[in-house]
Amino acid sequence: MSRLAVLPAAALALGLAGCGTPSQPLPMTVSVADALQIRGWVPDALKAQVGVAPVQGGMETGRWWGSRVSAAALQQALEESLYAVGMKPAAPVPAPRFELRAELVQLEQPLVPAAGVTVGAAVRYTLSDRLDGRVVYERLIANDESASLGEAVLSPSERLRIANERALRSNINLLLRDLVTHRP
Repeated sequence: MSRLAVLPAAALALGLAGCGTPSQPLPMTVSVADALQIRGWVPDALKAQVGVAPVQGGMETGRWWGSRVSAAALQQALEESLYAVGMKPAAPVPAPRFELRAELVQLEQPLVPAAGVTVGAAVRYTLSDRLDGRVVYERLIANDESASLGEAVLSPSERLRIANERALRSNINLLLRDLVTHRP
């Protein structure tokens, strides 16, 4: 086989390696170990009393633009994390006392994913009391996480997805740890 015949196949492989892989909710959900640790510190006022409004921000993953985080994926990760620590009720009836709003304000990614990929995430969280409408907690949480070459050797978009998921998991973890120290 000539070298000229190999070039189109190599170009196709490189093109497919750049295709975006959507971030998934499960890897963004707080770990079981962290959930068990946080669960013991949840204030009584927040136990099974936090509902989640539709998440704002986020972006669907496109075929050619690398991995993104959708609002739906972040919504599911946030709800599952709140449930895991005991803040979200199993059934929404009666309506929980507090409503958490989240907006993915920034997802800073490298333009071209390299060997190591670092992603920065910033999410604005607002917790409101449904009884009187007052805001009891508001904070912009920003952090970054990385994925190394060894975690997805052949696919830069996979490294980007892994870094996205880690950044959002860490962001949610920071929120939960902050909420347990806050007294509404």
